[in-house]
Parts: sequence; C-alpha cells; structure tokens
Amino acid sequence: MPGKSRALPRHLLVVRTSAMGDVAMLAHALRALKAAYPGLKITVATRPLFRPFFAGLGVDILDVNTQGEHRTLRSMFVLARRIGELGIDAVADVHDVWRTKCLRFAARLHGVRTSHIDKGHIEKWMRLKSGGATCAAPLRHTVIRYCDALRRLGFRFDDPEPAVRAVRPNPMGEKRGVWLGFAPFSAQRGKTYPRDEACEAVRLLSARCERLFVHGGGGAELEFAREMERRHPNVTAVHGSLDLGAEMDLIAHEDCVVSMDSLVMHLASLVATPVVSVWGATHPSLGYIGYGIDPEGVLQVDMPCRPCSVYGKKECRYGDCRCIRAVTPRMIADRVERMVAKHASR
Repeated sequence: MPGKSRALPRHLLVVRTSAMGDVAMLAHALRALKAAYPGLKITVATRPLFRPFFAGLGVDILDVNTQGEHRTLRSMFVLARRIGELGIDAVADVHDVWRTKCLRFAARLHGVRTSHIDKGHIEKWMRLKSGGATCAAPLRHTVIRYCDALRRLGFRFDDPEPAVRAVRPNPMGEKRGVWLGFAPFSAQRGKTYPRDEACEAVRLLSARCERLFVHGGGGAELEFAREMERRHPNVTAVHGSLDLGAEMDLIAHEDCVVSMDSLVMHLASLVATPVVSVWGATHPSLGYIGYGIDPEGVLQVDMPCRPCSVYGKKECRYGDCRCIRAVTPRMIADRVERMVAKHASR
C-alpha cells in the first residue's frame, strides 16, 4: 500500500528523452505509479514527438529539444531553473546520460531531491562475455528498473501489470477479418530483418489475412513498404499516412504484430496487441523485450555467437547477420497464425 509520509514528493519530474522504445516503456512504470498515488503530479521531460506514449495517464509533458535549445550541458542548468519555477520537488532520471546527470546535479543545487536508474551495465557486460544469455534467467526488465528509480524517492508500489486492451479509434476504417502488422526494421543491421526474407514474409503474411500493414520510417523503409503495396493488393504502407498516436490506434486494432527488437514491439505492448518478436543480435533476457508480451511470441535461434551486444550496435563477426536470418519467413508466418488463434479464443 502507498505510504502516507509527508516526505513523499508532491510534484515529480521524470526524465527520459530517447530512444523511442525506451521512452515508450516508461509509460508502463508511470501507469503503476499513478495507480498507487493518484494525487501525485507527474511531469515527463521528453521530446514532444513522444506525447502519445503517455496519453490517458494524467501526466504533463515538459518538452525537451536535445537537438536545439537543450543540446548542451550548460542548457541543463537553465532547465533546472525551470524545474524550480514549476514547483517540482523531485527528479527521477531514468536515462542517466551526461546531459541528464548534469540536470540532476543542477537540480540538487536548487534543493530538489533526485534519483536515477541503475542500468545494470556490469551484469549485462558479464552476460555477453560469458555467452550465457541464452540459458540464464532473464535480467531485471528495463520497466522494473524504471520503477526502482521511482521507489528510491520513497514511493511504494507494485510492479506494473501488463497493459490491457482499451477502446481506441480506428484510423483505417471498418475492420473486416484479420489485420496484421509487420515491422521488419531497426536502427541496427543486426536487428533488421533482411530484405529478401522480409519480402517473402510479406507474401506469406498477406496470404493469411485481410489486411497487412507495414510499419516503419521514411527513406529505404518507406520504399520497401510501397513496393510491397504494389506487389500485394491487401498491403498498406503506414509511414506518412498516420502520426504516432494514430499509428498506436491502428496497432491496437491489429490481431498480431511482427516486430524486430525495435519500437513497434513496445508500441504493441502499450496497447496490448499480441506480438511475434524476432531476435537476432540482441536477446530478450537482457531486459528490453516488450513489457508483458506473451513469451510464446518470441522467435529466436540459439547460436554460440549471440547475443553479440546489448543494443545490437556491434558489427556481426561473420558479416552476414546469420542469427536473424536463421528465423525464416515460414517460422514467422506459422507463429503468427498460432498467436492469432490463441488470442482470438480468449
């Protein structure tokens, strides 16, 4: 039960400005905190683009532009003065990079209590060195690490329950039959599904549903999605037609989403859509899997060389990212069919 201590903060600032998937995961932790302390005022310092992640939680957003006015360390001292003006009496830094470390220091100079996340760098590094991530128990999930940072300020609350389905608007018109989502992209090559395999996956998935939506960004990702539109009449490219909030609404209406270790997996976990998550260079045991998603949806092939890094940034030692290629399009399509049937029966 929540404590009654007068020492508890009344207005909390939570800081996380990137990356998109990590910011999305923060919403789970804040949902649990608000459930335990409904009277607590919470402000999230993040990029304006990420507002839809926190819709319905009753939190305020403090826009942080890390590419503009908040780019320098000096600007963090200016931002700390703004914290005082807003009446914030505690800061939880769940990012813990040099910019936010500076903000924490400046906040303490203004008499504001602070806490920060323990990212578990050492235990993750030891996992990689030992090659034991494929068989060892999962490390602490990032969402729980966020909760721990909040608890260090005196809050007492249970770990979040997985998100539940809610009624959301449908930006793509009336739904008929099975809708699927496919997001084969990532910022890192070792977490991106190869193009040839992705084309075959689209062919197999589009044959098993009424509509298939390809989620991704611009540039080459959009080119791929539009090529799939031309090849398959029931495929739709999402980028450019929906903003982030509407894309989350669409994902909520999909019966299953196929995603790499990337943003769409976390968006699906926020709206409680079943996920088939494909893992290559990284590994779900390191704490970044979509929070609360069904473990049966995880697709990976154990190899002595994986995971090769925590975030997937390291180049493949063999040069061909064989770990993610080992998850075949047929495996994906079959697992999607199983997940759709499983969750349709609930």
